[in-house]
Amino acid sequence: MTAQDVFDRQLAAIAGQDLEALLAQYHEEAEVVRFDRVARGPAEIGELFAAYLSAKPQVDEIVSSRVTEDVIFYNALMTVGGNRVATYGTLVLKEGRIWRQTAAALPLT
Repeated sequence: MTAQDVFDRQLAAIAGQDLEALLAQYHEEAEVVRFDRVARGPAEIGELFAAYLSAKPQVDEIVSSRVTEDVIFYNALMTVGGNRVATYGTLVLKEGRIWRQTAAALPLT
């Protein structure tokens, strides 16, 4: 499995609003870092993504991405909670799963 495979599965889980598939992507020692909070471990990450999926996120366009053996860096245009945003983030993989993630969303003007 490649980093690109992980990214493709991540996008599919978001598109399908599939919390279980989304959480399966994350390593048991994962951390998700955002400006508003840090989620550590399966329980906190589960809460974070349950709330995120309730906002009905939709990836409208992957503007750019860079994928290496174990790092995915992306910029995407999305609609989240009815608002258009530019998102930026990094996914760092460990043992084929997401171990560290940063994510930020900025409103489009």
